[in-house]
Amino acid sequence: MTTTAASSAAPEASAARASSAVTASSTVTAAVCAYERLTPELGVAALVGGVQVAIFRLADGSVHAVQNLDPFSGASVLSRGITGSKGDVPTIASPIYKQVFSLLDGSCLVTMDKAPKDGLAPDLRVYPVDVIDGAVVVTVGSTVGVTVGVTDGPTDGPTDGPTDGPT
Repeated sequence: MTTTAASSAAPEASAARASSAVTASSTVTAAVCAYERLTPELGVAALVGGVQVAIFRLADGSVHAVQNLDPFSGASVLSRGITGSKGDVPTIASPIYKQVFSLLDGSCLVTMDKAPKDGLAPDLRVYPVDVIDGAVVVTVGSTVGVTVGVTDGPTDGPTDGPTDGPT
């Protein structure tokens, strides 16, 4: 899966296409794949601005994005978790210790009597995700000064080849 990334400031991104990278200010937005390529009820991982994101397309057609890092095991495995629901809340269960998290707000709903790894919060970060012209687009917060790759072509959808620079 390839990623096309762009700074949240679109005018600067257009001007930066002459070079191979642009410096992101506070957010990074990336078209990570075509919506139709997501299998309902299964997750995929994507690297967006240096952040590992787990993306899920549910049976109802909705798309959700959360951090890929499991706070209880410390492993980046949530994209391989088990989707489900707790009442009306769509959930993801960690494939390691089976903690259950809300895909709506990231809250840990079932801890399985374990504490998160030292320094990690028990809840997941949730990232804005949209489907734009058939592309799944995720936005993550980013540290000021992070370099983001920008392709020489359009940045409004997935690419068929690799991007220029890190994504």
